Amino acid sequence: MKSDCQLVMLRHGESEWNKKNLFTGWRDVPLSPQGEEEAREAGRMLGAQGFSFDVAFTSVLSRAIKTLWLALEQMDLMWIPIHKHWRLNERHYGALQGSDKVDAVKRFGEAQVKQWRRGYAIRPPLVSAESGDYPKTDPRYAGLTEAELPRGESLKDVLERVLPYWETCIVPELAAGKRVLIAAHGNSLRALMKYLENMSDSEIVDVNLPTGIPRAYSLDDQFKPAAVRFLGDAAQIQAKIESVQKQTHAQA
Repeated sequence: MKSDCQLVMLRHGESEWNKKNLFTGWRDVPLSPQGEEEAREAGRMLGAQGFSFDVAFTSVLSRAIKTLWLALEQMDLMWIPIHKHWRLNERHYGALQGSDKVDAVKRFGEAQVKQWRRGYAIRPPLVSAESGDYPKTDPRYAGLTEAELPRGESLKDVLERVLPYWETCIVPELAAGKRVLIAAHGNSLRALMKYLENMSDSEIVDVNLPTGIPRAYSLDDQFKPAAVRFLGDAAQIQAKIESVQKQTHAQA
C-alpha cells in the first residue's frame, strides 16, 4: 500500500521532563525510554501504512532529532536528507522553564496557566538577558540576532518564526514533489497546524498534540490540507490527547 500524503508532522516522543510534568521549552531534555519507544512505533506505523519520505526537517533540540532518527530507522530511511533549524524549536516558555505545571497552577491560577500553555497571543513571564534560559551563549544560536533570541514566546510568536521557514524551506520541497516528514514539538507543530488548517485564535486554545502520533496531510495545489488525519488507534490517540489536557491538574 502506497500513501498519497505528501506531509507528515510528528511531535517528539515523551521526554524526561514530559514524564516529570515540567515546562521544557528550549531546555534540551532527552527522550524517556517510553518516548524512544513512541518514536520507534511511529516509524513502524508509518512504514506499515505505506508512507515513505524524500526529506525530513527537525529542530535543533535533541528530543526532536532523536525522535526523527528512531522513526526513520524503523522505515530504513536514515539515508534521506535531514535539515535541522532553530525555527522549528519548541516555544520558549520564559521564566516557566524547568517549573512543575501543577505548581504553576497553584501559584498563578488555572486560567492564567492555560493561557500561557494553550493561548495564542499571551507570553509567559520573560527571562532576563542574564538568565541561563536566555539562549545567547548556546553555540546552536550563535548566528542569531538579539531580535531573534527569545526570552519567552506566545504561540503567535512561534508561528511568526515557523512560517518563514515553512515558506522558504519546506514548501519548495513539496512543490518539487517530495514527501516531507517534520519531527518537532507540541507548540511549533500547533502553530503550523493553526496556519495550515485555518484555525482561529480561539480554536487553537483547545488543540492538544499527543507525543509520538503522526498527523498526515494530503495537500492541494496551494499547500493547504485536502485531507488530514492522525494515524493509529482512535481510542489511544484520544487518551493521549486527554493526558496532555490534564497536565496542569493535581493528582487526586
